[in-house]
Amino acid sequence: MSERTGIFAGDDPFQIARDWLVEAEASEPNDPNAIALSTVDGDGLPNARMVLLKEIEDAAFVFYTNYESAKAQEIDQAGKAAFVMHWKSLRRQIRVRGLVTKEDGPQADAYYKSRSLKSRLGAWASKQSHPLDSRTTLMGEVAKMTAMHGPNPARPSFWGGYRITPVEIEFWADGAFRLHDRFVWRRKTANDHWTIERLCP
Repeated sequence: MSERTGIFAGDDPFQIARDWLVEAEASEPNDPNAIALSTVDGDGLPNARMVLLKEIEDAAFVFYTNYESAKAQEIDQAGKAAFVMHWKSLRRQIRVRGLVTKEDGPQADAYYKSRSLKSRLGAWASKQSHPLDSRTTLMGEVAKMTAMHGPNPARPSFWGGYRITPVEIEFWADGAFRLHDRFVWRRKTANDHWTIERLCP
């Protein structure tokens, strides 16, 4: 597609996404890797929250969370999710929809070990999305986990990654007079070839 030049050029959408993220890391003041992750509960009611994208692989996007959280339970039930990354500094966004699988092997172990000790202990202490009577209770649980697991805690079995393998990726850039540029990459399954279309703004 001859129109797809400049920031939209390339035959690999994951490389385009990585390039955009690198640009955002130089200009976005906070959390350039933040994504608004959307899931759907058992009643079909949508849910959205901000999480941090930790890796753009050659064929997927990876983030980490507590497997007992609301988002994880909704993902496990549906097997699908969507997200948007939006950078005000670049006036760009990437939208992704796809199928989700767990990453709870050596890659998850390695990422967990790369986190600060307090974050690793916090993962043990927090029953994410469950009711909490006070912050004092939470900090008491952190102290208990610190005493129990010491300075090198192993990754909890209830904490790990999710890998979103997209069937749709849209790249959007702000245009003058609200005439934005949008290109969407689509495929029916993860093994199919991409088709690319320009969309009206």
